[in-house]
Parts: sequence; C-alpha cells; structure tokens
Amino acid sequence: MAQGTGSINSDYKDWEWSDDAGERARLLQSPSVETVPKNSESQGNRPGATSALGAVFIVVNAALGAGLLNFPAAFSMAGGVAAGITLQMCMLIFIIGGLVILAYCSQASNERTYQEVVWAVCGKVPGVLCEVAIAVYTFGTCIAFLIIIGDQQDKIIAALVKEPEEVGSSRWYTDRKFTISITAFLLILPLSIPKEIGFQKYASSLSVIGTWYVTAVIIIKYIWPDKELVPVEIPTSPSTWTAVFNAMPTICFGFQCHVSSVPVFNSMKQPEVKTWGAVVTAAMVIALFVYTGTGICGFLTFGAGVEQDVLMSYPSNDIPVALARAFIILCVLTSYPILHFCGRAVLEGLWLRYTGVTVEEDVVRERRRRLLQTISWFLLTLLLALFIPDIGKVISVIGGLAACFIFVFPGLCLIQAKLSEIQETRAISWWAQVSYGVFMVTLGAFIFGQTTANAIFVDLTA
Repeated sequence: MAQGTGSINSDYKDWEWSDDAGERARLLQSPSVETVPKNSESQGNRPGATSALGAVFIVVNAALGAGLLNFPAAFSMAGGVAAGITLQMCMLIFIIGGLVILAYCSQASNERTYQEVVWAVCGKVPGVLCEVAIAVYTFGTCIAFLIIIGDQQDKIIAALVKEPEEVGSSRWYTDRKFTISITAFLLILPLSIPKEIGFQKYASSLSVIGTWYVTAVIIIKYIWPDKELVPVEIPTSPSTWTAVFNAMPTICFGFQCHVSSVPVFNSMKQPEVKTWGAVVTAAMVIALFVYTGTGICGFLTFGAGVEQDVLMSYPSNDIPVALARAFIILCVLTSYPILHFCGRAVLEGLWLRYTGVTVEEDVVRERRRRLLQTISWFLLTLLLALFIPDIGKVISVIGGLAACFIFVFPGLCLIQAKLSEIQETRAISWWAQVSYGVFMVTLGAFIFGQTTANAIFVDLTA
C-alpha cells in the first residue's frame, strides 16, 4: 500500500490516563520474539533480528494450535468438504489482508504491539475496546484450553483403567472435575504467576510439533481407518444457510494470529510491508494445509457424527491417538500461561492508564496485584471450564471476537490511516483501500454479531 504524505494520528493522550501505560504493559508479544527499542536506527543490521524465514515459522507457530481439533466439526457444519474449503479460501484473503494492514499501520504509527497500533491510529475509544476484547478473548481461550485438557484426560484415563467409556468410572480420582482441577493447580497455576514467560519459548516449539503430529494421525487414520470407525453420514450441503456462518468462528479462531503479528513484524531484520506480505502469505498457506487436512480427513472419517473435539471421536485404546492427546495436553499446558500473560498485560495497561501511575512508581503494588489477578483469573477460568464441558460453545463466542481482530480493527486502522493522509486529490487506489476497509469492518461486525447471537440463542434454548 502506498504511504501518503501525512502521518497517522497518534494523539491518543487526551484521555487523561497515564500516557506511559502502553509501553508499560508492553506485552502481548510472542515470547519467542525479541524486539528492539522503537528508536533503533539500524533497521537492516539489528542484532538478534528475525529473518523472513524465521518470521514465517513464528507466524505459523502463532496460528497453529488446539483450535484445529474443531475443524472437522466446522466442515460438517458448513455442509461438507467443498463448502468448508471454499469458506476457508474466501476468508484467507481477508486474513492475509488484515495482517498486511497491521504492518502498514505499525510502520506509519511507529507502534510495536497490536493494541498500541489501534490506540495510535484509531484513537481512545477503539483502543480501549480493543484492549477489552483482547482480555475477554484470552480469558475465553483459557477456558477452552481447560476443557480440552479434560476431554483428553477422560479418554486417556478410560484407557488406563480399562473401563467401558459409556459406563464411565465411579472412582473419585478419575472424575473429570478432579483431574482438570489437579492438573490446573499443579502445572498451570505455577507457570502463570511469573512476571516474564521467556522460559516458555522452548515448550511452545514442542507444542507446535505436537499439532503437526495430531494432523498426521488424523490423516493416516482416514487413509487406513480402523474397522470400527464408520462415518454416520457425510453431508454434502449445509442444513441451513446460517449454518455456514456458524462455521466461521472456528476458522477465525484457528487463523487468528493478528494480535501477536505486530511485534513479529517489528522484530524482522527488514520490516517492510512488501516482505511482510510474502511472509504472512507463506505462513497462512502452511496453516491452511494443516487445518484443511485435519478438517477434511476428520470430517470424512466420522461424517456428521464427528465430535466438536475430533479426538473425542476416536476410541480411547488407540495408542497413536493417545499420544496425540498427550501432545494436545502439552500444547494447552504451555499455551494457557502465555494467553493469561497477554490478558494480564492488557488489564495492567488499563489499570495504569486509569490510575495514572507509572510502572516505576508501582513496583511493590504490581507484585501484589499480579498475584491477585493471576489467582482470580485462574479460579474463574477453572470454575467455568468445570461447568461448560462443550468446547464448541466456547469457540463460538471467542471465535466471534477473533473476527474482530482479523476484520474489524484492521479495517478501522486502514480507514483512519487513509483518511489521515494529506492529499490534494483522492486517487482510485485511495478510494479502493477505504472501501476495502469499510467492507472488512462490515464483514467482521456481521460475523461477530451473527455468531454471538447464535451462541446465546443455542444456550438459552438448550
């Protein structure tokens, strides 16, 4: 996109909140991304900067995750393989476009995180809405992760105790609520308390390998199926026209890497929009193959009977699938603290803006507040996960929020960035980019509204 002669409005300090808070809350960065100060001048020779190939891997890392478990059910909801692929391909155009827009606005505003770009480009109201949306999204994703842990542990325990799955176990130590709670208290809570999470980067890389393994298992199980795996029915068209839109939250949830994309862009050796466009295109194509392979093969294996969590459809005594479940548990165990860290950083930024206190003045209180925030966050997500056993219900809500990060906020940033340009005449390209931004905002608002309303309606009528 051509850069205009004007500059992006960065005067977002008029809200009488501490103008120090965005940097103070710096976080919402991928823990594997090392960034440099904003005023670094040697853009092309920065030590520790990320190469284009490295950026591709980091973006793929950010996009791939436990969300792939829901893709077979999304294909079933969309109405089959053709509808699922078409829906993904159409949305991928806007997903890549949103990533490029964020890089363009980050470069123009000289901001290094998603929420700070929205603050600088769009102003105080969209900036606060963005931060609140990030906090809610990360909170909901943490709930989904705990539900996934419970799902996989149920199957693993069923295989270990050698009891029929339909009967269930009467032993207290195999009860789902107990296993989720003990895992969360022993493994997740200690990892969530530290102020920094750089130590998570290596475990996160292992979790990415786990997602690739899960995809490979699902594909192999489709090519060489077990005799007992017989699809109930394979839909070739959606049950209703709205069912197609109800599949969108899963796709948005799966491909949403936009929040962490801005620091990745700024960590590159040559942070140029054109290079970034090639990086995100390659990364999204890789993610597309993974999600499509999982969606198609999982859907064709079980048909309309596929569970919201596809691994729940496989028998508990299948060893390769049991290993896949273990990998997924590892994935969410390492991802929960990262998502909590991001949400906590946003809440910290909101608090500092509200109180007008700088980080340097608030060191002692920060430790106490961090501990209180972490324990409150942890207990609330655990409580909700224990009483919301269906991951599909959670994804339907947070997937709508993901649509805001993919469509609405990038669209608003593009519109405001173009309106801020000082030009005597408006070229056709200018009008085309503004129209594209308006369309993105409209589409994102529609997906968010439709899927959220549907999720509430389903819950009320259940």
